[in-house]
Amino acid sequence: MTFPSWLSQLCRGLSRPIRRTTQPIWGSLYRSLVQSSQRRNPEFSSFAVRTNTCGELRSSHLGQEVTLCGWIQYRRQNTFLVLRDFHGLVQVVIPQDESAASVRKILCEAPVESVVQVSGTVISRPAGQENPKMPTGEIEIKVKTAELLNACKKLPFEIKDFMKKTEALRLQYRYLDLRSFQMQYNLRLRSQMVMKMREYLCNLHGFVDIETPTLFKRTPGGAKEFLVPSREPGKFYSLPQSPQQFKQLLMVGGLDRYFQVARCYRDEGSRPDRQPEFTQIDIEMSFVDQTGIQSLIEGLLQYSWPNDKDPVVVPFPTVTFTEALATYGTDKPDTRFGMKIIDISDVFRNTEIGFLQDALSKPHGTVKAICIPEGAKYLKRKDIESIRKFAADHFNQEILPVFLNANRNWNSPVASFIMESQRLELMRLMDTQEEDVVLLTAGEHNKACSLLGKLRLECADLLETRGMVLRDPTLFSFLWVVDFPLFLPKEENPRELESAHHPFTAPHPSDIHLLYTEPKKARSQHYDLVLNGNEIGGGSIRIHNAELQRYILATLLKEDVKMLSHLLQALDYGAPPHGGIALGLDRLICLVTGSPSIRDVIAFPKSFRGHDLMSNAPDSIPSEELKPYHIRVSWPTDSKAERAH
Repeated sequence: MTFPSWLSQLCRGLSRPIRRTTQPIWGSLYRSLVQSSQRRNPEFSSFAVRTNTCGELRSSHLGQEVTLCGWIQYRRQNTFLVLRDFHGLVQVVIPQDESAASVRKILCEAPVESVVQVSGTVISRPAGQENPKMPTGEIEIKVKTAELLNACKKLPFEIKDFMKKTEALRLQYRYLDLRSFQMQYNLRLRSQMVMKMREYLCNLHGFVDIETPTLFKRTPGGAKEFLVPSREPGKFYSLPQSPQQFKQLLMVGGLDRYFQVARCYRDEGSRPDRQPEFTQIDIEMSFVDQTGIQSLIEGLLQYSWPNDKDPVVVPFPTVTFTEALATYGTDKPDTRFGMKIIDISDVFRNTEIGFLQDALSKPHGTVKAICIPEGAKYLKRKDIESIRKFAADHFNQEILPVFLNANRNWNSPVASFIMESQRLELMRLMDTQEEDVVLLTAGEHNKACSLLGKLRLECADLLETRGMVLRDPTLFSFLWVVDFPLFLPKEENPRELESAHHPFTAPHPSDIHLLYTEPKKARSQHYDLVLNGNEIGGGSIRIHNAELQRYILATLLKEDVKMLSHLLQALDYGAPPHGGIALGLDRLICLVTGSPSIRDVIAFPKSFRGHDLMSNAPDSIPSEELKPYHIRVSWPTDSKAERAH
């Protein structure tokens, strides 16, 4: 069999670093977005009635006759107006002579945000009137003809990024919000990165872009799924929370390398900064190990990374789940700043402090601490009180603030019980400076680390609101987290197990024997990709042995294997070793653009409660339309009516 030539030309592309973008303005946003495309001479005005876009005109176009289409951004003294399209802004001179009265009438009377078409000549701006802040600031358009394409009614808000608008209003009039410079930048950058990802995966590395079904069946475990009724009584489809089973079946089918920009669905209710429908860059490969997947993703991000950001440096650092929890108190650490958790148990082996003695006397007892840089300078008494209250309310733990400067021991009753030798050893271990504050807690290892992990982030937020710069907003700190536990105890019944991620994750090769003796101790071949404290991707090497998969589902997880009979049968028919990953596209683009919410990088997102405020979805359905699906709505019972009866 002869393979296409491009399959044999596999290579890794590196993005070219250019200057970093600061506060976005129209010109700098689109200069970076079209830079790579300009190598191919994109035709922004092909098939359109315009000859040029508003943002592309320069001094090199002087004397040219052009036709432009766009929105009226603003008008000044009926002499000039600024015309805007997706590409940028250009100044248009409104003719003042009587012979152009009809043109003047159109351009002077059209409301702001009306859509117009103008034709005229590109001329230089008068000396001293150039605008260096506009890419088109050296020229303007001397209009000859104008046409009002559509007048704009009074808007619910101004189309300006600096105008404050509630998110509810933005979502209600999303089609207007999309006109803003920032939303245009976010969505176009998203498109550019996805296109580069397609190039890297399909053109450079032989992946096949395959669509998988949206209507599927319920999957055991994991997040809750949306149900779709069918015309068969009592039978429902489920919207897949990911294409997990399908991409594994594609590997059984010999497709070898699969990729998809996949739409996924999770019925998670009202969760902050989550969406009921979201997008993944979904990937699966045959005959691959964990290192291969990690190298693929590092190359993918390096290749697709925006040119106006600092280049991605590979390989990404790697920590184990155990190391991440012990050092940062979380499995998705933000490594842009320090304040690491330090075990100081040995310092207090002979302490007189009661709760420290109690903690260290227990089998898994430990004393942990983090150092708040210049905490004595930036933290106030009420901050310390708030920290201690948070620890007590949420973790049932005590926090002791230790001011190592003897003159600043307010609100630290433990200070008088710390011996001088302990103080010096604490300073050495924590590498503290004069104005630093140590937050100390004691208890079971995981609980103490989780508490300090939360406080580490809370204190970082607090310090930055007071003026300290801890986390460089232009820095992108990637991290692989590996060796997760394969199972976790169920919250409702700790004696039973559930998958830490999903039931198709393969156990660590060194821990397979533990599945039959101590499954709680088994590690998995799962890996997460973390960026600036956010999980942006997760994947694993999969179980490709039907017997092992059946044992985990039926014996360890107590799941009904009949629900997955198709997958188990497929694994019995010569399934290759395989693994994959899914990158959360919405979260990734949110971080790259510095947006405050993933809703700012999705064209038509749902609200916090999962509602479409523009169309008022979800909506009620007449009972007649429900009959073919054999469904009847059971309305919530009125408690007052119940009491009345």
